[in-house]
Amino acid sequence: MSGVMMPGPMFAVTLAKSYRSQFAGALIAIGHGLVEVPLILLIYFGFTSFLDNEAVKLAVSIAGGIVLLYLGVNMLRLRTAVIESREELPLNSVVAGITTSIFNPYFLLWWATVGAALITRATDFGRTGIALLIPVHWLCDLVWLSLVAFLVYRTGRLWGRRVHSILFAGSALLLIGFGLWFVCSAMVS
Repeated sequence: MSGVMMPGPMFAVTLAKSYRSQFAGALIAIGHGLVEVPLILLIYFGFTSFLDNEAVKLAVSIAGGIVLLYLGVNMLRLRTAVIESREELPLNSVVAGITTSIFNPYFLLWWATVGAALITRATDFGRTGIALLIPVHWLCDLVWLSLVAFLVYRTGRLWGRRVHSILFAGSALLLIGFGLWFVCSAMVS
């Protein structure tokens, strides 16, 4: 649950997309799983050393930071139009789950460290351990993001436009902040 409940780019997009759909969290979790399951299998088969490569970390941090900046600026720019039902955010929820996973360097770092340790422990139980780790971990993502989306969607009618605008702006600024952090931390290291 340490990686699942951590506020980050995927959480910010879930908040913003849930304004329109109570199923946004589940769809984002599906997109996230499309990235995460192959990554788990790659780590299981020895891919961890690739993720430890400094050039790979630098490239993912810079590219990821730029993509998150783009998403955040777009979300900030479109927030009024989205609230007034004239437009939708540019990515559908599944693509948002894929994008915020692939371009989040700390997602990859988490899997190269904590996740790799989980995989190692799961392999103590053979292939059954890995076969159980994958769905259990993904179900944690699914349940958490679905709960967030459901709560935002169901309580959204209780909020005024100002609260919606603040939610969108906060989510956008969170994405922009993570984008800047990823790019700056890549430049410093």
